Amino acid sequence: MSSLRSFIAPYYRNLRGWRTKRKIVVFESDDWGSIRMPSREVYKKCLKAGYPVDRNPYEKFDSLESKNDLELLFEILSKFTDQQGNHPIITANCLVANPDFEKIKESGYQSYFYERVTETFKRTPSTDRGFDLWQEGQDKGVFKMQFHGREHLNVGLFMRALQAGNDDLLFAFDLGMPGIMSKSNGNTGNNLVEATYFRTPEDKLDILDAMLDGLDIFEELMGFKSTSLIPPNYTWSIDYDEAVGQKGVKYFQGYRKIREPQMNGNAPLYHTYYLGQKNLNGQLYLIRNASFEPTLTAVSSDAINTCLREVSAAFAMGKPAIVSTHRINYMGSIFPANRDANLKLLKRLLVQLKSRWPEVEFMASNTLGDLISGSIKKH
Repeated sequence: MSSLRSFIAPYYRNLRGWRTKRKIVVFESDDWGSIRMPSREVYKKCLKAGYPVDRNPYEKFDSLESKNDLELLFEILSKFTDQQGNHPIITANCLVANPDFEKIKESGYQSYFYERVTETFKRTPSTDRGFDLWQEGQDKGVFKMQFHGREHLNVGLFMRALQAGNDDLLFAFDLGMPGIMSKSNGNTGNNLVEATYFRTPEDKLDILDAMLDGLDIFEELMGFKSTSLIPPNYTWSIDYDEAVGQKGVKYFQGYRKIREPQMNGNAPLYHTYYLGQKNLNGQLYLIRNASFEPTLTAVSSDAINTCLREVSAAFAMGKPAIVSTHRINYMGSIFPANRDANLKLLKRLLVQLKSRWPEVEFMASNTLGDLISGSIKKH
């Protein structure tokens, strides 16, 4: 019965929504620009201090993208083209800022300050070309920057924990980490990365202000507005929709279910969407229906077959395949083998996609949104 359910599930997820006969593949990748684990040295210090960072893939492998990470990824993507000459393109959903640890500490932990991601990149020789490479990737047609948030951090929780003298966070803070797992319960993860989760009306307003500020920074840095947005941790209030729409957001990326926090710790609501569905502001939903996440998969090589099954189901149901593939899969600053093995898997996946569906079309999320909305012609 469980195997039958797993076979049917990809088809069921694609029952509703916009359809096309075209074999479109979109790769959506979150978290670009965020710090997470700063370095291998910091990782070792955390382990030595008793923090089980080896139990959580995001704490173990994810880090600010280096020159090598980006160049090696671009090299793989540049080897492939579809029949229109388009390369496989990563929709790189980015964070445009990170905490400014020095200024926060100078304030006695009383005020929050951030630095733009361009400044974060400059901090180490391995990452100092990061922003230039973002732009080069866009010029080559293998990387398309879109908006994920100002920083991947719940600023309210972060500051309150610092002001309360939380020992775990103070340890992480001194190492330049935006939060850390608990020593006592390593399975809880780092809840400080849940940037859009609120419990009070004040936090709800502050989070919206941060998102709007982030969209402005994105436009200043990139020279264009982000027309799509993926809420961090798939957590979002529909009360934010109109405000981000006024900043140019026309499309929401995400899975079928999006979590909406409720006040005072009450259980969150879950909203279910389908591809091409419009909200009250006319904004469209782009629904992920496939995944390629080898670092997050129990057996990494299974990620290829899982993705191909989901792509096949999407195409059978007349849907584009929107593939989730987080930054973590391509990061090698802490463990180079993570990046190197997964790039080989990505190459094998692209070979299979081209072989099984020669008519495949590679497209960024914002372009797919324009196609669904009718901003560009269907053919």
